[in-house]
Amino acid sequence: MKKQVLFLFLLLSIATFSQQITGNQLLEKAIHFHDPKGNWKTFNGELFITMKTPDQIKRKSEIRINLPKEYFYIKSYKDASTEEYTVNKGICSKVVGGDKNPSNDPKKTCKRANLYKDYYTFLYGLPMKLKDEGTIVHQKVAKKIFNGKEYWVLKVTYDENVGKDRWFFYFNPKNYEMEAYQFFKKEENSGEFILLSGLEIIQEIKMPKTRDWYYNKDNRYLGTDLLSIK
Repeated sequence: MKKQVLFLFLLLSIATFSQQITGNQLLEKAIHFHDPKGNWKTFNGELFITMKTPDQIKRKSEIRINLPKEYFYIKSYKDASTEEYTVNKGICSKVVGGDKNPSNDPKKTCKRANLYKDYYTFLYGLPMKLKDEGTIVHQKVAKKIFNGKEYWVLKVTYDENVGKDRWFFYFNPKNYEMEAYQFFKKEENSGEFILLSGLEIIQEIKMPKTRDWYYNKDNRYLGTDLLSIK
């Protein structure tokens, strides 16, 4: 009888513990792990990223981000070709192979430049970017086995004018490190999942060193982004 009471008490304790953490609390703990001094909002630094995809030449990128000055710059190298995009307080420019005045459509240039800016500041600003306006952090936190490990799972959606994808972020339950995330489009089996490994510390912010990308529908490998510092 005592064993049954003890077992029931343990079950209730686990259930209570699982219900005690909210989405906002989990996010704060994850942010504290990755950016304990709150440096992301004033980030001004460089990222060096190598992208590897199956049967493709590696693409290397030098990225400069200055959030206070609203500045973003990327220079990508692929084989012997180079391409540069800049967004400086909303003003966009493009350089191809050293040519500062390539023939291009200014609207297309700005669209591409802002796509790079939004992509890299989002991915390398996680999980801090989940505090941005228009982000809906769901308060019900789940525990789930993903890729053979147990995680706290945070669900995030967005206001319609921001985005339509559904995101799930996977945090280590011991130290709250972000170790994976996943997004779905409108179709249930669409989208991708990303496995994170290693940490690179840049301006006291712990950023994932390696990102391995896969399709949700068939687990097919898409590529790897490797972050380094010089």
